[in-house]
Amino acid sequence: MQAQRKIIHVDMDAFYASVEQLDDPSLRGKAIAVGGGHRGVVAAASYEARKYGVKSAMPSKTARERCPHLIFVKPRFHRYKEISGKIRSIFHEYTDLVEPLSLDEAYLDVTENKKDIASANDIAREIRKRIFEETGLTASAGISVNKFLAKVASDINKPNGQKTIHPTKIDEFLENLPIEKFYGVGKVTANRMHTLHIFKGSDLKAKSLDELEKLFGKSGSYYYNVVRGIHNGEVKPNRIQKSVAVERTFWDDINEDEEIDQKLKSLSLELEERLGKREIKGKTLTLKIKYKDFTLYTRSKTQDLYFENAEKFYNTARQLWELRPFDKAIRLLGLSLSNLNTEEKKHVSVQLKIPFQEFEND
Repeated sequence: MQAQRKIIHVDMDAFYASVEQLDDPSLRGKAIAVGGGHRGVVAAASYEARKYGVKSAMPSKTARERCPHLIFVKPRFHRYKEISGKIRSIFHEYTDLVEPLSLDEAYLDVTENKKDIASANDIAREIRKRIFEETGLTASAGISVNKFLAKVASDINKPNGQKTIHPTKIDEFLENLPIEKFYGVGKVTANRMHTLHIFKGSDLKAKSLDELEKLFGKSGSYYYNVVRGIHNGEVKPNRIQKSVAVERTFWDDINEDEEIDQKLKSLSLELEERLGKREIKGKTLTLKIKYKDFTLYTRSKTQDLYFENAEKFYNTARQLWELRPFDKAIRLLGLSLSNLNTEEKKHVSVQLKIPFQEFEND
């Protein structure tokens, strides 16, 4: 039997927006959105803005309609990177098994840690305290035996809280978890599951592996395992990202050119926001189309210079769209950027996996 690990997922609270409120006291307590502007998308929203339904990746026009007094602030990625560096330095005081997901979140494997602290719960609490003392910002954390559970847990007591999913409580927790909270279950898949009377983990767990594979193809085995708490992905300190992708599956198939155009613009803006958050650039743009009959088509364009912004993504996506082989209803559209500016670092790390005696309840 595989020894259980102690995994922490640390997620900064409304990071970009909180940094702007920290640096500009006049913005504190106000509904603000980072990014957006005239035709962009929201990169981050303060908690005051979220009360009105404003959220990241939302078109700025929609955000302004929901919150007329919303204040848009231009992003300052150099500042976010500076603070992110301070936060990662704190992480490394506890473990070198740190896997950053972006500037504002990371996984930590503290099964073995530099301070010989037995309780992962205590480590998470100490790290959050240190972050606040050294940056003035709050973070939330999730603690459990794998990355999936830790990530789900970090969202439960936000903002400025933490949650431990104890090994003995995993089954109960997952059986009661709403299906849309499972990582990998998007809006369209959740809607489909609802039509199959799958509303929470216990409903999903009642389905056999064979049933799930017939219903969801290769994703079926993933759903079968994850609802049983089986997720063996290790914390990878030197994970090299080879591509960044955004895609949309449509509940109702689309084929109107105007609607396709709007979707390509939205995807381009979202890709720009996601790349900015991770400070990534790329030279190859790929358009992915899945038709109503599940036929898959991809077409790419590579250029000598890095793609710069959403406008470039959109213009190239339109060119690739014109090259499509079929003119029929679309089920999915996606854009991805590869041939990135990330350098490969060769590093060997050994993870010691030992059972832990104590795993505190939160």
